[in-house]
Amino acid sequence: MSGEREVVIAGSADVVGVRQLVRSVAVEIGLSLVDQTKIVTAASELARNALVYGGGGDVRIEIVTNGPRRGLKLIFTDEGPGIPDIEQALTDGWTTGGGMGLGLGGSRRLVDEFDLVSEPGKGTTVTVTKWSR
Repeated sequence: MSGEREVVIAGSADVVGVRQLVRSVAVEIGLSLVDQTKIVTAASELARNALVYGGGGDVRIEIVTNGPRRGLKLIFTDEGPGIPDIEQALTDGWTTGGGMGLGLGGSRRLVDEFDLVSEPGKGTTVTVTKWSR
């Protein structure tokens, strides 16, 4: 994959597609099997969150570099209701949807860089990056 790719998340099949594309790019840039699994798991959780809580959205997938290191940067965006209390949302066990509440906090632990921007009524953007070792 050269450059970047954007994928619309409008249904559960799109979540599967995001997982497959992220795994493919992770292999391409040489992430270890453990790091592939971590970024794919985070991508799956974040795509599912965009679909379930944001009413759908999209993800931009980018290959990034930092000196000799290559990384995989994922930017998930939705135009849903937003997150009123980000710190609470990042707390393990917190959920508004009856799930396990591991999505955002768990995703943050699986990646090297994590940024979440959200405002009630204006949607959410989550940016994650996983670097090769």
